[in-house]
Amino acid sequence: MFDWKWDFVWEILPRLLVATGNTLLAAGAGYAIALVLGLVFALAQRTPYRALTFVVREFVEFIRSTPLLLQIFFVFYVGPQFGLRLSPWSSGMIAIGLHYACYLSEVYRGGIESVPRGQWEAATALNMTITQKYRRVIIPQAIPTALSGMGNYLVGILKDTPMLSVIGVAELIHVANAIGSEHYRFLEPITMVGIIFLAISLPAAGLIRLFEGRVRRKLGL
Repeated sequence: MFDWKWDFVWEILPRLLVATGNTLLAAGAGYAIALVLGLVFALAQRTPYRALTFVVREFVEFIRSTPLLLQIFFVFYVGPQFGLRLSPWSSGMIAIGLHYACYLSEVYRGGIESVPRGQWEAATALNMTITQKYRRVIIPQAIPTALSGMGNYLVGILKDTPMLSVIGVAELIHVANAIGSEHYRFLEPITMVGIIFLAISLPAAGLIRLFEGRVRRKLGL
C-alpha cells in the first residue's frame, strides 16, 4: 500500500515549481536554437557547393544516429579538452539544440520539397536572388507543411530535458532526485514530476494541433 503524504507534497511543491520553470526555460532555449540551426542545415544541403552539402548532410546523419545523452556528455566533459569550457546550462542548451536542429532540418527539407515546382520557376522568372526566393516564396509556403513535425519535436524536447540532469542542470528530475535523497522518500517527488510533465505536455500538444489546424484553414490547405 502506498504511503502517500500530502504534507510532504506541499512542502516540496515550491522547489518542484522552480524546477519546472528551469525545465521550460531549457526546452524553450533548446527549441529556439534548433529552429534556427535546423533551417540553416536544411538550406546548406541545397547549395550548389557539393563539398558543403556533403559535410552538412553527413554531420546531420551523425547527430541523428547517436544518442542525445552521449552528445550532452561530449559537449560538457570532452569540450574542455578542445578549449570549449561551458557551464552545465550552456552545454545542455547547445547539445539539445544541436540534436533537435538535425531532426528539424529534415522537417524543413520535407516542407521545402513540397513547394510546387511552378513556384520555384515563377520566382526565377521574376529574377529573384536565391535569398529573395527562399525568404519571399519558398519558406513561407514550406512552413505550414512542416508545422506538424515542428510541433512534435517541441514536445520531444520537453520530454528530453531530464537528460540534462546528468550534468547537474537543475531541471525537474534532478531536483526530484535531490529531494528524494534528502528525505529518503521518492514516491511523492517522482510522482509529482510525472504529473507536472503530463500537465505541460498534453495541453501543449493540443495547442500545437489547434494552431496547425488554424494555419492550414487560413491558407486553404
